This record gives sequence, structure tokens and C-alpha cells, in this order.
Amino acid sequence: MRKFIFTFFIALLGGVSLFAQDAIVKGRIVDTNSSEVIPDVDVSIQTSIFNTATNAEGLFNIIGANLPQGEQVLLVSKSGYITQRIPVTIQNGTTINLDPILLELDLSALEAQIGIISLSDNELDEDEGTSFNVSGLLSASKDVFLRAASYDFSATFFRPRGYDSENGAVLINGVKMNKLYDGRPQWGNWGGLNDVQRNQVFSMGLSANDYTFGDLAGTTNMIMRASQYRQGGRISYATSNRSYRGRVMGSYNSGLMENGWAYSVLISRRFGDEGIREGSLYDANSFFGSVEKKINDAHSLNFTAFYTPNRRGKSSPNTQEVTDLKGVNYNSYWGEQDGEKRNSRIKEVEEPVIMLNHYWDLSENSSLNTNVAYQFGKIGNSRLGYDNVPNPDPTYYQYLPSYFLANPNGADLSGAYNAYSNVTNDGQIDWNNLYETNILYGGTSRYYLYEDRVDDKQFTVNTIYLSELNENVTLNASLNYKSLNSHNFANMIDLLGGNGYLDIDTFNTGSEAQPDLNNPDRVVGEDDIIKYNYEIDGTEVGGFAQGQFKYNMVDFYVAAEAGQTSYQRNGLFKNGSFEDNSEGESEKLNFTTFGLKGGLTYKLTGRHLLTMNTAYFTDAPTIRNTFSNSRQNNNTVVGLTEEKNTNFDASYIFRSPIVQARLTGYYTSIQDASEISFYYADGISGQGDNTTAFVQEVLTGVDKQNIGAELGIEAQVTPTIKLKAAAAYGENTYQNNPNLYLTSEDFTDELIDYGEATLENYRVSGGPQQAYQIGFEYRDPDFWWVGATSNFFSNAYVDVSPLNRTKNFYLDTDGLPFNDYDPEIARELLKQEKFDDYMLVNVVGGKSWKVNDYYVGFFATINNIFNQEYKTGGFEQGRNANYRTLSEDTANDTRVFGPKYFYGYGTTYYVNVYVRF
Repeated sequence: MRKFIFTFFIALLGGVSLFAQDAIVKGRIVDTNSSEVIPDVDVSIQTSIFNTATNAEGLFNIIGANLPQGEQVLLVSKSGYITQRIPVTIQNGTTINLDPILLELDLSALEAQIGIISLSDNELDEDEGTSFNVSGLLSASKDVFLRAASYDFSATFFRPRGYDSENGAVLINGVKMNKLYDGRPQWGNWGGLNDVQRNQVFSMGLSANDYTFGDLAGTTNMIMRASQYRQGGRISYATSNRSYRGRVMGSYNSGLMENGWAYSVLISRRFGDEGIREGSLYDANSFFGSVEKKINDAHSLNFTAFYTPNRRGKSSPNTQEVTDLKGVNYNSYWGEQDGEKRNSRIKEVEEPVIMLNHYWDLSENSSLNTNVAYQFGKIGNSRLGYDNVPNPDPTYYQYLPSYFLANPNGADLSGAYNAYSNVTNDGQIDWNNLYETNILYGGTSRYYLYEDRVDDKQFTVNTIYLSELNENVTLNASLNYKSLNSHNFANMIDLLGGNGYLDIDTFNTGSEAQPDLNNPDRVVGEDDIIKYNYEIDGTEVGGFAQGQFKYNMVDFYVAAEAGQTSYQRNGLFKNGSFEDNSEGESEKLNFTTFGLKGGLTYKLTGRHLLTMNTAYFTDAPTIRNTFSNSRQNNNTVVGLTEEKNTNFDASYIFRSPIVQARLTGYYTSIQDASEISFYYADGISGQGDNTTAFVQEVLTGVDKQNIGAELGIEAQVTPTIKLKAAAAYGENTYQNNPNLYLTSEDFTDELIDYGEATLENYRVSGGPQQAYQIGFEYRDPDFWWVGATSNFFSNAYVDVSPLNRTKNFYLDTDGLPFNDYDPEIARELLKQEKFDDYMLVNVVGGKSWKVNDYYVGFFATINNIFNQEYKTGGFEQGRNANYRTLSEDTANDTRVFGPKYFYGYGTTYYVNVYVRF
């Protein structure tokens, strides 16, 4: 590998001598207050094509024989700081060394940034990807489109370019934090650490990055290093009606002291009995500490640790019938117990992270950063279990009016009225009834509360090399290793008044009813393992190398990566339904990945630039999409292979003292993906009378295409007034008909292969695919500011059921086609639902003061001020799996198994007050 990288870059550097330069402008940029270096600062020669940005050490250089000669102005700018204009005299054959250039904080801009990051904290702590791609966009980007996407668009489930959060890489101190299980960053692991997360470096899309190859949705590296924080402290309090009701936070940073030591500490708490959704409790604490020792001019050692235990009550998706009865903020997951709201679905995250970082300046132009990180702890998602008793869910379909009205023997009006009264007058979990039922059955729990637990232990080590080979060429390279042991099991939390629980599957009989044949008919207590128990071992090894080249008229880069990922399941229970294929180790799966990318920036003039990026790379499937039913057996997805990604984007950028604009077009192709879903399905063909089953739906060979354009433009029309606009137009579609098969312990055969699912040209769900914004900001010289935006969203679609698009849809339970099948009616039944368009208006503002050595201020916002009601997403239920059952359901005035929807928030507010010293 070393010989390959060396040969690769020698070939790339072969033409460097042809571009010998004569004039050099270089320097180092530091913070006025703390004397810390500032990375990612824009540096340019005014009215010319020459520009660059500072690296992680705050250094920059602009080189060229064609630099404009004589008296010039050097522009130095970064969001959150006051722009500097420095007169310089440039002559060929001379070097101008500006060390240091001091940048002073822009109080109004900084506090606006603080407000945005604090606001997004509500989104970052939501469940299972609802934050989508907010991650990398929280850096202090000057790009108007990214600011719109990270703040105004993100609350509606909007995903820039249609990418999910698993398509974006999130790093902390150079260590990648995305989970091997699903590829997503677990934002709950560092929620509430806002004050120590502001040093971020963001690379948009697959553009050049100093730390890693990157991913489709971009790369964010949070620099949480003690010496990189400016000296001082901050105390703040925030209140909101969205996720939490209150947040208090305090932090202090020493800065780099004369003895070579630096430290940073933070503590915060977020709390609320419920947010805007009923019964959605919020209970979170956050602790952070970092200590760094500058050993000498070449070596620094930094230790960072953070622990952010948090508990959050989930909220339910609901059918249109339930929403009509109870409203958009209704949550079926809670009920009153002893006068307090108790949520049955709690997500609890406790995963401390510790890391050790070594920074080695090999020379003036080369550095090596080596990192070791260890993450451990648990993630639990609770739910109610029930055996041989009625379903405790108050919105279970047999408890709703539609079920009684759809009675095949004629509408049961009395039953429908009683159901209507029960739901509208109460409609919550009856905790007292659950306790009473368990007592009635002699103390053996028929109702119980358990959690799906994941206890991970993950070790990561990597090393990142950076070298400025000469004025034109920079080399980046890294090697990384990650090892995961993931223990997955169901854990009994609460017997709900019972004295034991018989751990069997009541839907099966005989040996098939036993979760573990080695311990049959177990009576378990609280904190015992039930239902399933297994481990997943995963390893990931890889490396990347990149060359960045900067010349008069063009900058370009090329990069390559290679790696290997392996997974293996180890069953700890011998499941009765899969006694020969559940206990012990599965086959070890190995995936080899590679990637190539390149891009360039062509400088037409100082104001007009063209950029292009292209890439082809493969990804290993995630653990989630590798094992078809990991809770019960060792089976892996049939025909599993690496995912293939092709990407291209091109941008036109305009920059002037008044107007900043970017127009981008993009194309992405994702091929050979796999997806697994779990649900109950009615109408499974070929299964005789057993047409209802809990199934694992496996899609393989999934191809998707994302194509569209982005526009962001802002104009500083006066020194205090800025106008801005942003637009996103996307079409995210399935591009083929992937293969679908089902597995279930209820099947007579191990799996049923239905062949193609006709998904081609259906839209991929996941928020609106089109978004548009206009707005303004007013920033007064006295450090108060206000802004407003109007945001229009369209083209959001429901997530379709793939099973309904297979041959199962037109086959009867005997495996023969329905005798009354009508293709025209079927086409209408399978038409993808498109949600209504909507507009949201947001207002923000703030004020700051300097009182002696203290900075005092506040930030406030009101989102969706007109209380617009809108759907942000939803999914078709799999219960109606064939033509006849779906036809019967849609013929009802109110569907029994209609899609379930997610709704956006109504009017919400957020207020943050702070003191900084």
C-alpha cells in the first residue's frame, strides 16, 4: 500500500515544476482575544481570482507569477469575525509574510450562530434520523443555501439533495463517529455540548477534505481540543416548547496557558415533562472535559471525554382517522399513572466516549495526527409487551370507529360510537388496567414493559498525515481501524405488578415457542434477558490518500480510498423456530470497498468561479441490512454485495462586495443497496389459511437516483440590511425493480421469493424534495438584529409498501390470480400519495451588550408563526398486502389500515439568554 501511494503521488506531482511561482503572500491568522489559530478563514486578493483558506494551523499562502502587482487589498473573512482589509504591496520575486493577522469577534454574528446551533439541538436529539442531514450544516458556513437548509428547511424533514444522515460523515477530533449498525451518527452521544462544538470544519459533498475520503452529504469534523478554545466562560439558559422546556449550560476554557497546559469543561442539563407532542418527556444531562499538554514545539497530547446520558419519550405516527379524532399533537404512547404521564416508548442513550489525540508537527509543513477512541455503554428503546391479552395500544385498529363501520356483516354503529367516545374522551394507555390484569392472572405478567437493548463496545484508532509539499501541492493521507462488539437483547424493565414472566412465544406451540431451547419455560424477573440474545462483531479497516493542487487559474484535487469491512453474528440463544441456525457463530461476511474522486475550481475572474466534483465509490452494507432476522437466526441477506455510488456536481459561484451566490446542479446514483423492514402483513399468497404473519421484508439490488439543483443568493443592499433567497429542486426516485422476498417463522418454507417489486419511477420518501426561501436580515450597529424568512415546500411523498408492488398483490391465498383483478383499479390503488404543499414563516432576533469584561445577550425565534398544519412524512401499512384486501379497505369511508403520518410542529418558540466572560 505504501509503495502504491508513493508512486501514485509522484505521478501526480510530475508536472509541478512547470508552474513555478514568483510572488508569495502568506501568513497566520489568530484570534485577538485568545491568540489561538483560526482554521477555515477565507483569504483573497480583492478584485482578483486569487483566494485560499487557512488550514488547521491557521496558515495560508497565495502564490503566483501572475499575482496582481503593486498596491492591493487582502480580504480576510470568516463567519463570526469582523472582516479585515489589509493593504499589501505585491512584487514578483518577493514574499510577504503576515504573521500574525488578528481577527476580532463579531458579537452579533457570533450570537446568531450560537442561536442556530442551540436551536438545532432540538432536532439533533430526535429519534431515528428525523434530524436527517442537519449534521454537517451546523458549521459557520457562509453559504446561504446551507444556512437555509440547516435552520429553516431542516424542521420539515427536508434532506439536502435527498441524502439521509448515513450519507454524511461526522468526525470528532478526526475520529469518525457514524455507527456501523446503520451508518448514522448517534447525535444523542454528544447532545447538550453546544458550547464546545463550535469549532467545526465542513466539506460540502465529496469535495476535498483533510481528514477522510468523505461521503455524499459532506463531512463535518468537530474540533473538541482544549487548546483550540478561546479563553473564557459562558453561562446560558434556554427555554422552548418544542422538545425540551428548559436548558441550562455552563462552560469554561482556560486557553493555552504559559506552562503548556490547557483545559476545557462543560456541564449542562435539558429537561421537560413534555414538549409540543403530548407525553414526550425529555431528561438529559451532559458532561465534557478536555485536557491538553503542549509537550514541546512539535508534540501536543490531548485527552477528551464526554458523557451525555439522556431519556426521551417518543411520539406516535398516526392514521388520518386518529389525527381527525385527536389532533396532530396526539401521542398514543402514554397514559396517566398516579397522576403523572407515563410514556411506554422511551429511548435511553448512555454511551460515554473517551479519546486520546496526539499532534506531531513533523516539520514546518508536515504534521501527523494520531487518535485513539473508545466508546461503550447502552441504547435502549422500551415498549409494552402483551401475551394472551388485548393489545394495550389505544389506537389499535380494532378499537377505532372505522373497524366497526367496516364490519363485513354490516356497519356496527353502536360499536363505532363507543369506540369514538373512548378515543375522543381518553385514548391513552390504561396503566392501572395493566396492573390489575396481571394481578387477576395470579401475578404472572401478561402485560410487561421491556426494552430492545444494544450494548456496544467500540475501539477506533486512526492516523492522519498532512504535508504541504510545496507552495502548490498538499498531500493528505490517513489509515483507520475500527472494532465493534455489539450485544443485542431484550431486557425486562417492569413486570407491572406481576411477580414473574413466562418467557415463551405465545403465537407458537411446542419447541417453536421457546426463545432459548437451552433454558425452556423460564420464569424471569426484572433486568433479565428475554426473547432474543446475540452479539455482532464488526471490523472496519481502510485508508485514503489525496493530493490538492493550487495554481493561478485552477485548483484541483484527486483522492483514492480502499478498505475492508467484516461482520459476524454469534447467537447466545437457541431459538426453537430455528434450532439449527440460531445458536453460535454465523459465517463471517467480508466486503471490500474502494473509491476514487476528483474535482476542480476554475477561476474565470475574481468574481466568477466554476467548480466540479465527481466520484465513484463502494460502501459495505450496514449491519442492519446484512442479517435478515438477526434476533432469531444467523441468516444473511441473499445475494448481498457492496453498494455502488456515482456522484457528479457542478457549481457556478459569484462573489462581489455586495452579492454572494451559488448555483449547483447534481446527480447521484446509488446501486445494489439492500433494505429490510419488519411488520405484520395480511394476505400472504401461497400460505393457505395462514395469510397473516409477522414478516421480514428483504429488498435487494435497490437502485436509486437523486438529481436536482440548489441556488443560494444574498445581497448586502445596505450596511445593515441583507436580502437572501434559496431554492432546492430535486427528484429522488427508484431507478429499477429490485428483488423482494419475505421470511417469517410463521411460513411453512424458510422464505418466499416474490421476484421483482415494481418500484421504478416511484419517489423515494423523506421530506419535501423542493424547497424555496426568501428572507431578510437587519443588523444594527448597536448589536441588535432581526430577520424573517418565508419558506415554501412541495413534492413530499408517502413511503410506499414494496410488497404491494409484487406478484403477491394480484395472487390469491391459493397462489392463483384473483378472478376479479382489474389492472386499472390496481393502478389507482397503487398510486403514490403526494402530500399537500405548505409555507412556513419564521422570525428571529437578538441583542448583545458588552458590560466591562462581560458579554450579555439573548437570542429568540418563533417558527411557523401562522401555525400551519402539514405532513412531513408517512408510510403505507403492510397489512393490506393484496388487491382484494386493499380494495375492500379503500372502499370504506374511513380506511382501517390507511397510511400512518408524521406531522410538523405548529407554532414554536425558542429563547436563549447568556453571559460570556
